[in-house]
Amino acid sequence: MSKLESVTVVKAANLYFDGRVSSRTVELPDGSTCTLGVMLPGEYTFNTDKPELMEIQAGSAAWRLCESPESPESAEPASFVPVGAGDSFHVPGKASFLIRVEQTLDYICSFLSQ
Repeated sequence: MSKLESVTVVKAANLYFDGRVSSRTVELPDGSTCTLGVMLPGEYTFNTDKPELMEIQAGSAAWRLCESPESPESAEPASFVPVGAGDSFHVPGKASFLIRVEQTLDYICSFLSQ
């Protein structure tokens, strides 16, 4: 989908990491929400409440889930997965993920139902 139609955009920006990550919340007609955002090059850790779908519109990055407190300390952390324009990835709810942005990232983050 190249356009979001019949939506409401929250005017206030969501700013993270000293403004290096910025997004706007979009309320969709079905009551769900997503954010349209930009991440400047750098490394960022995000915590999720609900499951999320991250869709990359432009740029490049690599991401991985962070270790959970339940995983053994000797377990190897997950490998980084590269993503770029046209790619997407899912993050479970109540999780943390690390993203290393290589080229300015234009993304859509959809918040999924449990």
